[in-house]
Amino acid sequence: MRPRLVPELAVTDIAISLHFWRDVLGFKILYDRPEDGFAYLDLDGAEIMLDQRDGGAPERSGIWDTGSLKRPFGRGVNFQIQLTDYDAALARVRAAGIALHFGPEERWYRRGDEEVGVHQFLVLDPDGYLVRLQQDLGRRKRT
Repeated sequence: MRPRLVPELAVTDIAISLHFWRDVLGFKILYDRPEDGFAYLDLDGAEIMLDQRDGGAPERSGIWDTGSLKRPFGRGVNFQIQLTDYDAALARVRAAGIALHFGPEERWYRRGDEEVGVHQFLVLDPDGYLVRLQQDLGRRKRT
């Protein structure tokens, strides 16, 4: 089943963004259009599109822009991605020399009469989008 929400991120350089999303975070390219600076990615069901600004057909240039973009892009949003191998993702981010924006941490969030636990850390992608990577630790009764 396809996800019902797939964000498309405007990026400044598709090659640099692919290095981060594919090579560091572990996403796979489901399909791409290199001539348009576009890639559709997946990581265990988390899907995202990358679209290089000014990389597509001239007649469509700027059609998706609703205002001027200034770094960091994506202010006010973070993309939470559930991982199946948290330790490997954290090791790849560190090996790539990418600074953590926050974490790593173990955190328990209240949900009704229980708590939901995660290991998580935050990084910024090359254009400044905030990415929250986490792995489920399970649930427990509130204390």
